[in-house]
Amino acid sequence: MPLAQRALRRTASAATVALLAVVAVGCAPQPEDEADATPSANSCDKGKLATETSGKLTIATDEPAYEPWFKDDKPANGEGYESAVAYAVAKQLGYAESDVVWQSVPFNKAFAPGEKTFDFDINQVSISAERKKAVDFSSGYYDVRQAVIALKDSKAAKATSIADLKDVKLGAQVGTTSLNYINDVVKPTEAPAAYAKNDQAKSALKNGQVDAIVVDLPTAFYITAAEVTDAKIVGQFENSGGTPERFGLVLDKGSALTSCVTDAVDTLREDGTLASIEKQWLSEAVDAPVLK
Repeated sequence: MPLAQRALRRTASAATVALLAVVAVGCAPQPEDEADATPSANSCDKGKLATETSGKLTIATDEPAYEPWFKDDKPANGEGYESAVAYAVAKQLGYAESDVVWQSVPFNKAFAPGEKTFDFDINQVSISAERKKAVDFSSGYYDVRQAVIALKDSKAAKATSIADLKDVKLGAQVGTTSLNYINDVVKPTEAPAAYAKNDQAKSALKNGQVDAIVVDLPTAFYITAAEVTDAKIVGQFENSGGTPERFGLVLDKGSALTSCVTDAVDTLREDGTLASIEKQWLSEAVDAPVLK
C-alpha cells in the first residue's frame, strides 16, 4: 500500500475513534444531581415555585381586612371575596390551604418601590401604568367601579351628576383610585380629604367632617348596609377612558412568579371560578345610578 494511502487510513481511523468517544460521553448517564435538578425559577410546576419560603405561599393584605373582601378581619378563614380568590389561586398553583402563610402589609406599602417579603398581595389594588413602574401585576381578578357615599340627609346625597359634587367636601383613602377619581373626574372646588385607611374616611363621614366619601362599589354596599346605615350610595362613576378598572394581584418587580400567577388567575376566570366566588360574596353589589 502506498505511503500516502496508509497515512490517510490512519487519519480516518483516529477521527472515527474520537467520534465514538464523543458519542459515548454524550450517552453516559448524567450525575444524579444534574438529572434531578430543581426546576428553574420560571417553572410553574405545581407546588414547586421559587417562593419566599420553600413549599409555602406567602400572601399579603392590609390590616384590618375589610368586608366584603374578607370576613371578620380574618384573611386566613377563606371567607370573603379576596380570601376565597387567594385560596383558589393557591390551589391552582399547587398549594394546599395549610401551605398558605398570611402576612400583614399596609395598602400603600404593597405597591411601593422596593423588594417585597410576600409572593403576592391581594388588597383591592387597581392595576395602573404608574404602579407598574414599581411592581408587577397579575391579570385582573375583579372589574370594579368607584362609588360615592353620603349621609342621607346631606346635600351630597341629592347629587345626580358629577357637577353636583364639585362644591361638596369629599374624602377618600390616600393612594387609591378612589382619591384619583375625586381629583381627576370630579375636580372639586375644595381639596379632598385624604385618609390613611377607609375606617378614618368612614368616621369622617359619620362626624360630618366630609360630605361624602368615594370607595369601590362593593365596599360602598357593605358600608351603607352594615356600618353607616344612615348613609346611601349616591351613584357610581363610569370607567375613565372606557377602560375597565381592574384589581390585580401585586408581585415584586420582575418576579419569576408573575407569569405563573397570571396563568392561574386566567384559568380561574375562564373556568367560571371567579364568577362563582363573586356571586357568593359580592352579590349585593348590584348596579347603582351612574353619575355623568
